[in-house]
Amino acid sequence: MTQLNSGRWIAMLYFGVSLVTNAATAAEPFRPEPGKFPPLEKAHSYRGELVFVDHANRRGSIRIQTEGKFRFISPSPFAMLPYGIVRYHGAPADLRHIPLGTMLHVRAFLPPDPKISAVPVLPINNRTKKAGNAGTGSAPAENHVLLLEDEPSYCQREGEVWKLKEVEVSNNQGMIVASRAANSGGTGKAHEEAMTFDAATRIWRGREYLGVQDLIAEGTWPASGKKLLDGQAVLLGITWKPTPGGVFTRFYISDIWLDAAAMERAGRNQIETHKAFIRSRWMSGWVDTVEYGKFGNARVTATLFGGMDDSLYSDFRKGSRALLAQSENTLKHWAGGTAGTAQMASKGPILDVTKTEGEIPLGSSGIQIHFETDLITEGIRPGRVVRIRPAAWPDLHVPREEYLKDSSATHEDRFPTPAIFPIYGR
Repeated sequence: MTQLNSGRWIAMLYFGVSLVTNAATAAEPFRPEPGKFPPLEKAHSYRGELVFVDHANRRGSIRIQTEGKFRFISPSPFAMLPYGIVRYHGAPADLRHIPLGTMLHVRAFLPPDPKISAVPVLPINNRTKKAGNAGTGSAPAENHVLLLEDEPSYCQREGEVWKLKEVEVSNNQGMIVASRAANSGGTGKAHEEAMTFDAATRIWRGREYLGVQDLIAEGTWPASGKKLLDGQAVLLGITWKPTPGGVFTRFYISDIWLDAAAMERAGRNQIETHKAFIRSRWMSGWVDTVEYGKFGNARVTATLFGGMDDSLYSDFRKGSRALLAQSENTLKHWAGGTAGTAQMASKGPILDVTKTEGEIPLGSSGIQIHFETDLITEGIRPGRVVRIRPAAWPDLHVPREEYLKDSSATHEDRFPTPAIFPIYGR
């Protein structure tokens, strides 16, 4: 079997930064400063089930795993920081790409500016409070997310795999006992966990897409009863659904990647999905400096946010033309009434593209675009979030829920109200 040993380095390449393995949860709540990328080591870490997504506003809710009874835990809202990174199948993703029910690993902070938080602002010490059967930490104040990743993405970044100890099968469903451990062999302290699977569990081997019944037919798994699996190294997709028998916290295996080729294939598919998405929504970043000239002319330096595929960054080249438009902190586009983002954007040549030397903080690409335009707008100011695309990318218009009508809108206008629905019967 091909060893699952290359994913960590692939993930680190996409992040553009070396991440500390097993980074400890920050002892004290940390509030990021506007205009600065916060250090990952100061983030609060937790894990939970994705139960709601508002993709247009880059927010949702997670049922956070605690020592309490999982089904009693109320979903806790979260918002992605404008530079927050989403990873799915070891590749860049948008919230809309992740199925509900997926177990996710979260690195989050206090809201940078509570006045414009897209989700409820909670007491700073809320993660220390106990909520009955839900346990302690089910609604932390650290609900602004820097890094959101599914199980295989987390394992690849941390250099870990799941090692299968035993499988028990009955009627194409059953239980797997496994432990997450270092890919290189581990220290023997990994905690064993029993998880369920059934006929809907997807099993990937190279280019093959298998089911439980296929492993039974080839004799890899028994048709009935138990079999030892001798620490077989795999990557798992993990979700949650109600479990019979009075078990309060037991997770479900949605996917098993049996080798590196299968996982890399899933990652490539997700990369292509995300690349097409970003080309239609534009890259995001923030403005570092503006040098004002005469009659609306200006030179703008902007840092592109991180976590994207390298090919998207390489499309920004010195001498090519680009479009730069103001954005909201949820990355919603600003438009001008019925005009699209491209019509309202500042246009001009890219004077230079530079890369920051040394370690690059998570959230940043380290790439700065130096751009000149003869039409500088109010939303393009230092510290403001912007959208930018090379002129060679397709001119596409985003759907209504993903833009604000004009620059007179306030942060209160970001979210849909009943007014977005047509009035019928009149």
